[in-house]
Amino acid sequence: MNLHSSPYEAYRPSKNEWVDQTPSEWEEKRVKDLFRLVTDKAADDNDHELLSLYASIGVRPRKDLEARGNKASSTDGYWIVKQGDIIVNKLLAWMGSVGLSEYDGVTSPAYDVLRKTSKLVDARYFSYLFRTEIAKQIFKRNSRGIMDMRLRLYFDKLGAITVPVPPFSTQQAIATYIDTKTAQIDRQIDLLGQKVKKYGELKQTLIVDTVTRGLDKTVPMRDSGVELIGDVPEHWKIKRFKEIFNKTHSGWTPDTGKRESFEGENIWVTIRDMDGGIHISSSESKLSDKAIADAGISITPKGSLLFSFKLSIGKIAFAGCDLYTNEAIISIENEPKVDLNYFFHTLPIFLVLNAKENIYGAKLLNQGIIFNTHLLYPPRDEQAAIALYLDDKIGHIDRVVDTINSQIDKLKDLRKALINDVVTGKIKVVSEGLTV
Repeated sequence: MNLHSSPYEAYRPSKNEWVDQTPSEWEEKRVKDLFRLVTDKAADDNDHELLSLYASIGVRPRKDLEARGNKASSTDGYWIVKQGDIIVNKLLAWMGSVGLSEYDGVTSPAYDVLRKTSKLVDARYFSYLFRTEIAKQIFKRNSRGIMDMRLRLYFDKLGAITVPVPPFSTQQAIATYIDTKTAQIDRQIDLLGQKVKKYGELKQTLIVDTVTRGLDKTVPMRDSGVELIGDVPEHWKIKRFKEIFNKTHSGWTPDTGKRESFEGENIWVTIRDMDGGIHISSSESKLSDKAIADAGISITPKGSLLFSFKLSIGKIAFAGCDLYTNEAIISIENEPKVDLNYFFHTLPIFLVLNAKENIYGAKLLNQGIIFNTHLLYPPRDEQAAIALYLDDKIGHIDRVVDTINSQIDKLKDLRKALINDVVTGKIKVVSEGLTV
């Protein structure tokens, strides 16, 4: 099918919240005039497929989502879903959690199921409309609740929202156009994502090979005696973490019920602050002088290495200034006998390798495991040389990856803009040479 787009010939002022003007031939109707709320409950001991909805991937069967913990002991009394229904997460609709089901099945009462009431409704068009940025804003305004994470969009409010309604043939053409164009964009994003993954694997291989074999591949090797490490340069030492680092400490979290503890200017780093680069000099949260004094927590000096060992393990960064951390981060102070730049590359490998797994497969570390982890300990000058080499090579890889990620971000923005402009009538779709 030959599809492309251009502006509509004529527009008129709109009475809905979505756009200031709408194509002249489009109508405006309430959601409840187009869809009904499904209240058909599944029978007891049914064998229907359980469906769930995620904003990022849409509606999927349980068997495809078990890794996400999507399990239910029973689906008795769940809503029956038919292919072509729109599923709305009442709690997260304002964040884009709306999806078109391509499956028959059942879904939790936490969701609303919308079924079209006319053959002149293409649910694909409305599923795209309901996931635009303007839809999220409108859904948020019509949700009830006291906090963002407790907002709920009920059908009495959703059903009363007026939406733009193109002629049925236009709905079909728009949906097909978006399906085609987004598939093309998604393929480009996927190919770029595969490149990012390959560069990540290359980076990891480079780091592991360099920190375990060094820069001179001709030196004699010996068995390290540690199963997880294998052969190492003959002249390198192997020491436990606690034998290398003498100045370490973890942080602390005040009682979150005491707001005054967080009304200060002292930088307090948590794991969510460790995604901003190699050096950390700011934080989302701050601590008061009184909270620090009452707890007697230690300051982390500028230049120290920060390593996350709880919840999200393996994040690492340098303290760009004097700061404090929470208890999920261990601070490693600089010492003359070590080059922390070398251990910046080494610690995430060996500490994570020594992590234990819980029953769910999540990696776990504690200070006991950390302090007793065996690490490679080259001479100080080799530590510095390895760090410089890796900084240069990894810096090049990271710059390439940043460029690719920038391309991915632009494609994602293009995808959003394309969907928004087509479903709101800013541009029209032309199919097989005919305007529809």
